[in-house]
Amino acid sequence: MTKGFYNLTSAMLTQGKYLDVIANNMTNVATAGYKADRFTASTFEDMMWQRVGNKNKYYTELGNQSFITAPSQLYTDFSQGAFDETGQPLDFAIEGEGFFAIEAEGGRVYTRNGNFALDDELYLSLPGQGRVLGVSGNPIQLVTDKVEADSFGGLFTEDGGFLGRIGIFTFENTEEDLDKNDQGLFAAGAEGTASGVTLHQGMLERANVDLVQQMSEMISSQRAYQSAAEVIQIYDEVMSRITTEVGRT
Repeated sequence: MTKGFYNLTSAMLTQGKYLDVIANNMTNVATAGYKADRFTASTFEDMMWQRVGNKNKYYTELGNQSFITAPSQLYTDFSQGAFDETGQPLDFAIEGEGFFAIEAEGGRVYTRNGNFALDDELYLSLPGQGRVLGVSGNPIQLVTDKVEADSFGGLFTEDGGFLGRIGIFTFENTEEDLDKNDQGLFAAGAEGTASGVTLHQGMLERANVDLVQQMSEMISSQRAYQSAAEVIQIYDEVMSRITTEVGRT
């Protein structure tokens, strides 16, 4: 009987975690370059054994029994988002694989968000995060925000003067090398390699969050959570009656 409490409680904890992931995805649906998180759960399997024989103590497996579910893996969907045309000279979108590198306070981080601006010292930066790094790994200082960019990230003045080249870095194994932080940026476990991925000026990549799908999954998860909560109340009432009535008997 008490096993039901384990099953139902684990279901509530798992669905609660699932709802947290969905809520974070929906909150960032308007964040340029945001990559959606996906959540999976698995079960704990307990082996039941029966002792047979005597001095040799042989054991025979009777079967598997799953008691609870638990969060298994949180992974990031790195698929390409659609492009929005902004017409702003410091907005950039990456076509294909690759990430912008940002010199943040805690070290280098990576992002697909190309909604850049100039800081007080005229360095190209991601507002609130840090300065954008070029292919050499150094920040890019511009003399003006009126720049032209080629498809390889090269930045030029209106009269053709070269200002620098935005670094676009790729990784051998994106899923394993990058870890997302709570701000939607990625810390790298390996050094990125500068690549020639196509860059689009005056455009931003949308978050790859399917809002309709997230809404559907949220409703399904909420119903599962509520169902588990209602059944656990029934379990509690049954256990209370058992203890009182059996004790009276």
